[in-house]
Amino acid sequence: MSRRDRVPLETTGKSFTASHMHARLSPYKARPVIDLVRGKNVDEALTILEWQERRAAPMIRKVIKSALANASNDLEVKLNRLVVSDARVDGGPLLGGRMRFMARAMGRAFPIHKRTCHISIVLAEAVEDTSAKGKKAGKRAAATKKSKSGAPAASRGAAGAPAGNKE
Repeated sequence: MSRRDRVPLETTGKSFTASHMHARLSPYKARPVIDLVRGKNVDEALTILEWQERRAAPMIRKVIKSALANASNDLEVKLNRLVVSDARVDGGPLLGGRMRFMARAMGRAFPIHKRTCHISIVLAEAVEDTSAKGKKAGKRAAATKKSKSGAPAASRGAAGAPAGNKE
């Protein structure tokens, strides 16, 4: 799902953050895993990450558990309503020290990049009553009951025209 297609989550109250800085993992490899849990309930996100076989999954799972521990210190928050409202993986600095190079074609030397990333998770309480899916489903059901001409489906003839016109 692209960023344009995402519907912002409706949240209330406080938000709780946790981050893992300088994770020894490429951000390109961690982003598909973080996309799996964005917008999900915390319990569902932890279950998804438990069975995910990618290297980033245990790191992301640990960050979510840390944010959940931050939320558990607040007595006003209902932990079962927490959702992953924002999850992001940003690129970190390249591990270097003394620069090393790898031999490439025609005697060229290319630097060895050891990439790192910053994983940050924000948990927030979801809005309980206003579910976007419920509203859309109700609108679709109402639209299917009415026909385009405004007349009920039972008063139409076999061809879809109104029953009164027999010319």
